[in-house]
Amino acid sequence: MKVGVNLVNFGPAATPEILTKWAELVEGLGYHHLMTSDHVTITPDVQERFPAPFYEPLTTLGWLAGITKSISIGASVIILPYRSPLEIARTFSNIDQISGGRCILGVGVGWARQEYAALNVPFERRGAIANEYLRVIRQLWTEEVSSFDGEFIRFDDIHAAPMPVQSPHPPIWVGGGSDAALRRAIRLGDAWHPFRISTDGLKTDGIPRLCAIAEKEEMPVPPICPRILLRVTDTALPDDARVAGEGSLDQIHRDLASLEELGCTDVLLDTYTDDGEAARNPEYAWRMLTTVSEKLFDLDAGAVR
Repeated sequence: MKVGVNLVNFGPAATPEILTKWAELVEGLGYHHLMTSDHVTITPDVQERFPAPFYEPLTTLGWLAGITKSISIGASVIILPYRSPLEIARTFSNIDQISGGRCILGVGVGWARQEYAALNVPFERRGAIANEYLRVIRQLWTEEVSSFDGEFIRFDDIHAAPMPVQSPHPPIWVGGGSDAALRRAIRLGDAWHPFRISTDGLKTDGIPRLCAIAEKEEMPVPPICPRILLRVTDTALPDDARVAGEGSLDQIHRDLASLEELGCTDVLLDTYTDDGEAARNPEYAWRMLTTVSEKLFDLDAGAVR
């Protein structure tokens, strides 16, 4: 199981110098992925949860491609309806080229109604928009000259080069926990990327729903790559009051072992919890990531200790 880190690319402590230290630390510790969050317009509903300054992910990932050497870089997640799929396909093709094939595109539909309004995108149609945009992106990544006639976008004879390095294209991780998101992952993605899950919930609800929808669609069950919290506490937390990745080191170790046993191919650790401490004090997050890498993972082997 590969292990990645969600970069805190926002908040009071975010500066180019701090983001550079994030990249150096995460790659130096041997983690496999470094992924950014996405918002375009910091409306009041976004600011309440993800405070400014917010480093936009497309430009940030292009920069990360140049200052990292081996770690995969990507987004957890790009909110698909916010941008033209022509821009997303072009940008991530370029990032894949510049990084030598180290790019992952995580996608989702988002939740911020005020941000949707500011961008003049219909919130109620976000799922349908995302589905069509994913089809466009996949097409542009595999056809050097492409045309498309859809409900939300139409174009003729678009030249897509440079094409991505990875074949047939960079992996697409589809976020979300609704049945619609699971169908999107099965039909249009390369992995399901659920957020803030419990191991029991994944085992008894998430995976069974994924398998049932895949069977109905007559398609393979995609790999599972969850993003979980990382919040290390001095004492154990009640198991019925926590999600995967929070609690004592022993509890977190059990969570990671359970995810590995459930067949998760990747897990992304997110140090940004509800208290917001990781955005104010990155040293807090870095200490947790260092402890986890040293005590819980054999990152070279890609396995929980």
